Amino acid sequence: MLRKSLFMTIAAASFAVSITQASPARAETTLEMAYMPIVPCSQLFVMEGMGWTKKAGLNLKLTRFPNGPAIVQAVASGKMDTMCFGIGPAMVTRGKGIKLKVVAAGIVEQIGVIAQGDLVTYFQKYKGAQALRQFAKDKGRKPKIASFPKGSVPDTVTRHWLIEMLKMDLNEVELIGMGASRVQQALLSRSVDAAGILEPIMTIVESKLKDAKVVVRADGMMPNQPGSTIAVREKVLAKHRDAIVKLVELHIKATELLLKNPEKAVPHVKKFIAKGLLSDDVVLKALKSPSSNFRADPSSILESTTYMANFQKTKKIKTKVSTDGLFDTSIYKEAKSNLGK
Repeated sequence: MLRKSLFMTIAAASFAVSITQASPARAETTLEMAYMPIVPCSQLFVMEGMGWTKKAGLNLKLTRFPNGPAIVQAVASGKMDTMCFGIGPAMVTRGKGIKLKVVAAGIVEQIGVIAQGDLVTYFQKYKGAQALRQFAKDKGRKPKIASFPKGSVPDTVTRHWLIEMLKMDLNEVELIGMGASRVQQALLSRSVDAAGILEPIMTIVESKLKDAKVVVRADGMMPNQPGSTIAVREKVLAKHRDAIVKLVELHIKATELLLKNPEKAVPHVKKFIAKGLLSDDVVLKALKSPSSNFRADPSSILESTTYMANFQKTKKIKTKVSTDGLFDTSIYKEAKSNLGK
């Protein structure tokens, strides 16, 4: 009887071991992801900071870039599986014949013009083009306006503001393209008079320079302008569709948190956008800024993306872009459906 009981115990233990061996933990999907240290990529910072990606079986190997065009170069060289960058660089990438899909929006109406020093006074006294022209006449030089490099969303929107909204010639100003940290440094060192740029740069500069002021918001530059997106290489999407759907699910959750409870997002965004060096108050102000209009549904930026593409194709920009097959809205729809179950 004793021998029979011992046999049953050993058998049960052996069965348990076999079950354990046959039931491995959920496989983790590793994705190389590019991003910029800007507020428009906040959804990514939230899902990473909250630990949602690891819990979902996603291992995001993040690489930081100074601007969208730099990410385009990396993608063109065969690097990166997915990326958080502007719709402008996404169209440029597609225009180069590189197959990728935009699967989620990130933000809309994100660009504003922040000025410092004497130029602020001119914008307070004069309207639009007159402010810039009178400044040039009185100072004997063109206003220096910084932005991201050509082909980026900030650069495109700034050019649209000057050409379409102010009816100016680009030769009337000195437009300088540079990376995010350099734009901020240029404003703080007063090397430029203004910048067509996004958060958190506007809030940081306003907090450090008493005479700095946002003189134009998005609706005065390019209304309904699309901003950051989540894009994926088509071959990665085909191989890891379930993982990308899960990524977009988390992106939707993070968007809702940023809109409803930005205070909770502060420590996670702070860690990424300024390596933790900004105060919580400055980060929160940037998240609540009129330029931080978080969005997730890619279908909501289809029309505005076409408008931006058409503008980028003009002789003033001369950027080769493509929107043909750029979007895959089915990923978002599936992710939204999963969250509703």
